[in-house]
Amino acid sequence: MTEYRIRAGEYTATITAQAGALRDLRYRGRDLIVPFPEGGPIPDYRGIIAAPWPNRIADGRYTFDGVEYEVPVNEPERGCALHGLAFPLDWTLESQDESSVTLSCSPQPTAGYPHALRVAVEYRLADDGLHSTVTAENVGRTAAPYGVCPHPYLLAGPAPLDEWILEIPAGEFLEVTPDRLLPKETRTVEGHGFDFRAPRPIGATEIDHAFTDIAFDGGGQASVLVRDPGGTGVGMTWDRTCQWLQIHTADKQPPAPNRLGLAVEPMTCPPDAFNSGVDLIRLEPGATHQASWSIFAV
Repeated sequence: MTEYRIRAGEYTATITAQAGALRDLRYRGRDLIVPFPEGGPIPDYRGIIAAPWPNRIADGRYTFDGVEYEVPVNEPERGCALHGLAFPLDWTLESQDESSVTLSCSPQPTAGYPHALRVAVEYRLADDGLHSTVTAENVGRTAAPYGVCPHPYLLAGPAPLDEWILEIPAGEFLEVTPDRLLPKETRTVEGHGFDFRAPRPIGATEIDHAFTDIAFDGGGQASVLVRDPGGTGVGMTWDRTCQWLQIHTADKQPPAPNRLGLAVEPMTCPPDAFNSGVDLIRLEPGATHQASWSIFAV
């Protein structure tokens, strides 16, 4: 598998051509994300860029501009189309220097998604962490539905995930069906086990939900912070283009490794937005869309 290594200050990162994925990110030799082995395959979508939709499309079916479409279901146990079309592709190198790399891909238009997009991701390391920007351009002749998110699993430190102290600046979460994780309604976190507005241990709480009503600061940024009781930690910051945030405690049934890291996925739209239309981006011919986020040591 072709991959690219970048470094700046006390940070290093490895990005793979497959899926344009972040394979590892380290600060002073400490892993900030759950890595995956060199040479692939990529387990659990770790570090990928999910585009042109994040999360799920129910039954792989949706309607856009009055036309019904169907994309392949790649999550058969839930009957959903998961994480877009870009992750199976080998992305093309656009530029690279010691501290940054830019890759791009152009998913082939299909009957289920007959739109021509070019998606590029820039990974740039600096003294304050890893900064990522995804730019999508509609290079076709038809308006396209679009959404995007990253898919890192953050690592606070060596203690079990249950002991990590989590802070999520979100006032609402999206209740989902237990079997398929499809949207039902947004609910306040007030009085609920998903209220992490004040930092507290994750405990035994299992999360695979989208959050919204996010508190952005005066500079238009929001941050999730997760700390190990031993004193290390990791944070992720993103901008207002992502009004949704998927959090997943990586719960697995034996013999799969359980709760290895915390998936933190700033999303431009919620699950099944291709059907609900909620915060769905309409990318007109010739138009571009940009979303950015950063990961840093705490």
